[in-house]
Amino acid sequence: MKKLYLFDSTLRDGAQGENVNFSVMDKVNIVKALDDLGVSYIEAGNPFSNPKDVEFFEKVADLELKSAQIVAFGSTRRVGVDVRQDKSVEVMAKINVKTVAIFGKSWDLHATEVLHTTLEENIAMITDTIKYLKDNGKDVFFYAEHFFDGCKNNPEYAFEVLQAAQNAGASYAILCDTNGGCFPFEIESWTKKAVNALSIPVGIHCHNDTDCAVANTIAGVMAGAEQIHGTFIGIGERCGNTCLATLIPNLQIKLGYDLIPEENLKKLTICARYISDISNITLEDNLPYVGKSAFAHKGGMHIDGVTKLPKSFEHICPEQVGNQRQFLLSEVSGKSAVLQKLKNFAPQITKESPELVEILAMLKEQEQKGYQYEAASASFELLVRKFLGDFKPYFSIEYFKIISEPVDTANTPGSGLIKLKVGDQYKIAADEGNGPVNAIDKALRAALVEFYPDLEGFRLIDYKVRVVDTTSATAAAVRVLVESTDGTDVWTTVGSSTDIINASVMALVDSIEYKLLKSGCKPY
Repeated sequence: MKKLYLFDSTLRDGAQGENVNFSVMDKVNIVKALDDLGVSYIEAGNPFSNPKDVEFFEKVADLELKSAQIVAFGSTRRVGVDVRQDKSVEVMAKINVKTVAIFGKSWDLHATEVLHTTLEENIAMITDTIKYLKDNGKDVFFYAEHFFDGCKNNPEYAFEVLQAAQNAGASYAILCDTNGGCFPFEIESWTKKAVNALSIPVGIHCHNDTDCAVANTIAGVMAGAEQIHGTFIGIGERCGNTCLATLIPNLQIKLGYDLIPEENLKKLTICARYISDISNITLEDNLPYVGKSAFAHKGGMHIDGVTKLPKSFEHICPEQVGNQRQFLLSEVSGKSAVLQKLKNFAPQITKESPELVEILAMLKEQEQKGYQYEAASASFELLVRKFLGDFKPYFSIEYFKIISEPVDTANTPGSGLIKLKVGDQYKIAADEGNGPVNAIDKALRAALVEFYPDLEGFRLIDYKVRVVDTTSATAAAVRVLVESTDGTDVWTTVGSSTDIINASVMALVDSIEYKLLKSGCKPY
């Protein structure tokens, strides 16, 4: 198996994505997760750009990493400034890491129209910076920014930039599709020419503006690139970067390359969910390999086929990447899907069991009321457990009250008051939130956490409302779906009512009870 070196830029390029803001400890925790997975290089940010990154580099120096090297990121010296007088380069020279990544312009347009300098000065900036950092004991990776656009406009100059970086002592030449506008055939052609022209190894760094970043990176690998850049869940500026959670199994499982230890492939899903949780970003359900729907089956023929022979409708086994198969419940899934769901928690139910007929009838009755269990497996499990007498409620709601005054702001504040019965004890709690549903959610958990400490760290990550019957206008029932996580697992619950608050509370209660059931908590 040919070795490829993973270069993760979640903490630098990923941090430039919209709504992404890492704390210092967020960065430290992501470093630990990526190192545990077996990533070769972790680009940690620019130590000259802000105090937070300065603090992070101080903290990360104390970590004992198993596989990863921390990489600092910076730029070449400024136009017309002696490299020894450039403060940002000086910081890179003194930073407590072995490896630094420096970007420079390889598209002549950027040299003349963005930097407003000559092509010769741009080459000098690259050469001076790499030599200076090498003289200060650094291993230097050179980012050829906008390399592929440069090749389209002035290939001679783009390759002159690469040659200058090599001559100055760069260890890698990283070819960047910075605007993300190239296609695989373009990436492969120019990467192959770069590999043939240089004696140092080549890396590939792609952005996803045409939704081709993963394909473009694979094209670069096929052309000889050895260092593979991306962010773990694809976050980044504009449309994001190459998604490593997709790229790793594509290259390792499908094409036979060596990127991470084989036994670590099964950590991919939990690592993706962990990083998305830290990033406060909902992981896309349909993200290949690690998304919740990556191995979800709904059609009856598909479910029947995959239960007989998994490879008939799955390109790999979900367990290979730490994911799991899902059978979605709906009017098109039928008995096979229900049986597969029951196998996880009620294996005694078979095709011949009379309970199966009753469960199917109950499912149809619930759907008539507006419930839908296609995505809400947790609520379905609770429903069936209650039917089978295999579930004792952890609490009951005596009453709740919502106070919400509309004001002229985007976020209407709300207050929630709730009275619960837990065993033979009563508990009243109140809280404020961003709207009535958030308020009652916070009050509910505040009331329960002293009885069930396992609810610490449990939180909602998505909330969806659907109108069940649009012909009934404001009198229509609504379906509320709540997605929750405890930092490891993700589950979805459902509630339905003509009252949106009631529907929300139903879904919230199911979400909490499922968490307690999953954690093995005993009811009071």
